This record gives sequence, structure tokens and C-alpha cells, in this order.
Amino acid sequence: MPHATASWLIDNSALSFDQIAEFCGLHILEVQAIADDTASIKYTGRDPVRAHEITMEEIHKGESNSDYRLKMLKGPEPVRRTKGPRYTPVSKRQDKPDGIAWILRNHPEVSDGAIGKLIGTTRTTIAAIRDRTHWNISNITPKDPVTLGLCSQRELDALVAKTAKKLGIEAPTDSRLDGDREALIEELRRERQETVRRAEEALKAETDLISATATILDPFSSNKGEV
Repeated sequence: MPHATASWLIDNSALSFDQIAEFCGLHILEVQAIADDTASIKYTGRDPVRAHEITMEEIHKGESNSDYRLKMLKGPEPVRRTKGPRYTPVSKRQDKPDGIAWILRNHPEVSDGAIGKLIGTTRTTIAAIRDRTHWNISNITPKDPVTLGLCSQRELDALVAKTAKKLGIEAPTDSRLDGDREALIEELRRERQETVRRAEEALKAETDLISATATILDPFSSNKGEV
């Protein structure tokens, strides 16, 4: 539950957005949106300390040094599948073709086997999408698998970097969000200012209403003490 954990850390610590994003495996813009209450979903905070994922001492280390990278506590080794594709929730399976198409278009250097492990699909499906012979090809639209929830940004970046290193090429730099990041930050800043302005106006209107109501109920209050 990375988003819920990020929400708790935002409300209960002084960690930087970068530290929270890395610890939770999220993009910094997702953390920014949660902090500004502009995320599409309102998340209920999840305490990672009570979940034994991190200690308060570790959080304090991060608060005292913004360059410090938080270390998650090691829990019991989970039972891992040794064969078969990666498991994907039923609600997300219909999005797999879109995610595969996006990787094929933006990272053609990644092998089919690596895509299959990342998304949780088969080489046959990947080949059909690449060759445009997939039964539903007319409805497949390339979409970022991170946005679709099929994998994390950290997993995708690691895969691209690993592939680039293996092929001896320079890892492509994702600059798609450079302009969008500034625009989003500016939009979030304007929304925050607008929220403050509306709150101030509402408070003033409420104060004026209370004052007007008091005057109506006691029209002679302003003349008290006059004879």
C-alpha cells in the first residue's frame, strides 16, 4: 500500500518528498499530489512503523538529513513463485496489452522475456501486439504501465537501465515529464492558493453572517448605555 504509506509519512514526518517517493516506490509527482490533496483518490494513512516496515529512529535519521535514504526493515522472506508469469490482479489484466504496447514503442531494446516478467504476460501475446496480429489490436492504445498500475516506476527504470547496460548502450533519459513537472507544480501551487482564498472568503462570509444575525436579534445592542 505505497500510496497510503506515503500519505502517513507526509502527515506524520518531516521527510522530503524525494525520500518518501523512494521509500514507497512512487514518482515524486504522485507524492506531491497526495500532499496537496489533488490525487484522484483520498488515501487513508497507513503507519509503516506499526507495520514493522521501518523504525521511528530511521525516520528521524531521514528528517535530520534530506540526502539520507530510508532503509526498510527486512521481514520474513515471502514465498516466491519460481515459474509462470507475474501475477496481476484481475482488474488490471485488461490493461496489459496497453502497457505492453507502450514498452514496445518507447523501449524497443527490452527483450520479450523481460517484458513478460515485468508485466506478467507471455511471449506469444507480446509478439502478437508487436506484429499487430493481436485479436484486439484495434482497441489497444499504448499507455504507461506505471500509470496503469502494472509495475512501479522503480521496476521499469531498473529494467531499462539493466537492458542498456547489457547491450552496452546509454540508458535513454526520460524527459517526457520535464515540462509537465513544472506545469503540474505550478498548477498545484495555483490550486493551493485558490483553496486558501476560498477558505478566507468563506470564513469572512461566515463572520459577516454571524455579525448580521446578532444585530437582527438584538437591534438595540449598539445603543446600550445611551439614555
